[in-house]
Amino acid sequence: METAEVKMYSDYKSPFAFLAFDLAFALERRYRVRVRWIPFQLRIKGKGERSLYSEYKARYSYLDARRWAKPRGLVIRGPLQVYDTTPALIGGLFAARHGRLLDYSRTVYERFFRRELEADRAEAVAGVIAGLGLSAEEYRDYLAAEGAREYARAQQEAAADHVFGVPLFLFAGEPFWGHDRLPVLEERLREAGLGR
Repeated sequence: METAEVKMYSDYKSPFAFLAFDLAFALERRYRVRVRWIPFQLRIKGKGERSLYSEYKARYSYLDARRWAKPRGLVIRGPLQVYDTTPALIGGLFAARHGRLLDYSRTVYERFFRRELEADRAEAVAGVIAGLGLSAEEYRDYLAAEGAREYARAQQEAAADHVFGVPLFLFAGEPFWGHDRLPVLEERLREAGLGR
């Protein structure tokens, strides 16, 4: 039987994308779907650039993320700055090319939210790549050339799909925003007859 695609837009600086990551890929075991991870750069204002209400929302978001993370044994500490995660996201594309997206992403999420990884520094990301037994030098070359082009194509695809935040899933053109929308997505997959 045919396998359907579920797109998953994600950014390593999103605690909710972290919460969704393993749950999303677990769908492949229960349904005839292939989850396609697509990097999306969240544009977040830094402290002092947002309204007081946005500041309240940011604090609440991390509180809520920690509530969801604690029963799963995940650590989520709010980052001390706003990161441009392009090097880490291109690292995800590189890892995916080598069949290591899951290992890479788990490592990046865990280290980032423990404040042990500067996701905006290519050398820090190269260290993660090397730790997986992949070539840090090949990653650096990829980052500067083909990876930058693939990343730009992913941002264009996100614009065409009207992505505004992460995690955002698309199945058959229908968007599902947030890790807590996965049960609704599963309902659609069952309705489509994709259960295993």
